[in-house]
Amino acid sequence: MKVITADEVGPLVRDDATIFLGGLAMMGLGEEVLQGLERHFLATGHPCRLTTWACGAIGNAGAGGMSHLAHPGMVKRVVAGHFGQTGQAMMARIHNGEVEAYNFPQGSLSSLTRHIAARTPGLFTQVGLGTFVDPRLEGGKLNASAREDLVRLVELDGQEWLFYPTPRIDVAIIRATYADERGNLSLDKEGIVLEQLAIAQAARACGGIVIAQVEALVQAGTLHPKQVKVPGLLVDYVVVARPENHRQTITTDFNPALCGDIRVPLHRLPVAPLDERKVIARRAAMELRPGAVTNLGIGIPAGIPAVAAEEGVADLLSLSVESGVNGGVPAQGGDFGLAYNAESIIEQTAQFDFYDGGGLDCSFLGLAQVDRHGNVNVSKFNGRPVGCGGFVNITRSTPRLVFCGSFTAGGLDLEIGDGRLQIRQEGRSRKFVEAVEQITFNGRDAALRGQQVLFVTERAVFALREDGLELIEIAPGIDLERDVLAHMDFTPLMRDVEVLDAGLFRERWGGLSAALAAHTSDAMNTR
Repeated sequence: MKVITADEVGPLVRDDATIFLGGLAMMGLGEEVLQGLERHFLATGHPCRLTTWACGAIGNAGAGGMSHLAHPGMVKRVVAGHFGQTGQAMMARIHNGEVEAYNFPQGSLSSLTRHIAARTPGLFTQVGLGTFVDPRLEGGKLNASAREDLVRLVELDGQEWLFYPTPRIDVAIIRATYADERGNLSLDKEGIVLEQLAIAQAARACGGIVIAQVEALVQAGTLHPKQVKVPGLLVDYVVVARPENHRQTITTDFNPALCGDIRVPLHRLPVAPLDERKVIARRAAMELRPGAVTNLGIGIPAGIPAVAAEEGVADLLSLSVESGVNGGVPAQGGDFGLAYNAESIIEQTAQFDFYDGGGLDCSFLGLAQVDRHGNVNVSKFNGRPVGCGGFVNITRSTPRLVFCGSFTAGGLDLEIGDGRLQIRQEGRSRKFVEAVEQITFNGRDAALRGQQVLFVTERAVFALREDGLELIEIAPGIDLERDVLAHMDFTPLMRDVEVLDAGLFRERWGGLSAALAAHTSDAMNTR
């Protein structure tokens, strides 16, 4: 192992190289290494025509991460699980077709790292069938420049599978907290483990090099063997980063509660204001089951733990985040992906193995576009890709799904209180459309496979049936024709539409404990 500066990274990377980037947003990302790579390219024009792979989004939606690679001629192709934090410069190049771009499920890419490391032909999975990842639809291609088929449809034993051939990795860029003098790496201050080990093993299996960014060097022998997450025998170069380039998350330099070093009192979670997000989170929380292994997505679903804490039932929940965090309360905003008071933090690949294998009982996810068949789009809007992240993995294998989102978007103004909901100004954009722009979740397939699916908004709740989307509940104070049906591109099934609990629309609710108790009683009666 050799200690180098970030400015010495550029000459180590040849033109046309394929780089696998560890990280999720800015968590676990070698930001200083990427800055050094950028400076070398701007000075010399090399390395150029790079291909980058990453399991999740890389960057902070600003000047960090992939933005350092967004110069003309520097990158030929990007493959990632999400593009939400990629930054405007790179996204403009993707949208203009200057860079070949592919989006695949975060969990599938995570699993692929181990297949590269083991030198297998590739990954076989049913995750993504019937979605934009399926070659019969889009094959994960985000623009016209992406012509090569990186995923194939195959048949084995009478079943359809998606097959991802293993790519060759020339350079792995990973991150850790400490490196000892032999290159052994520990992740003490990282809030997530991710695929740092598998990515390093993948590069080595391909004859490539491994570059690790760390916070500090320590003496050989001072790291406990169980603390070492990447052994030094895999590491070629170490870059010691400046603190500003080694932040724990997008918004946090370091918080010991986000990596399990301390525990914080959860009853002090701030009480959310009474708005549409809280109403949706409350109604969605009624679908919780005590002890059920539950995944929460970003956005409105991330507010469910605060509702549970306010209602005094947080201790009954078993929450999980796809990044590898289990237990505790998932963090929000720029810290999303981590959790306060986590019970375990495992490799993201292992977490997706658990998810893909049916380990989740229920998941709460965002809602952007829905059509009459229950298809959901969260990955592409107005021709611009955002990416699917772990959404496709989670929705494929989880038996109970709750999609959460406002009924319309853009300028929506509501009056909520006294047990009623009134629309002061309708949102400019419809979410319930005739056909989603991209299929991130296939409703027809889910209905045929017997998944239980709800769509929860502030004014209406829908259930997925084999014959389409059914309206089952509306908010008190809402006019069905004027406030619901008039703002949908299709007419849903309607058989027995009930009125939502008025308590959801009051400052204090107090109904969640009873809802959870009812679910427990129902479960016992069906045994």
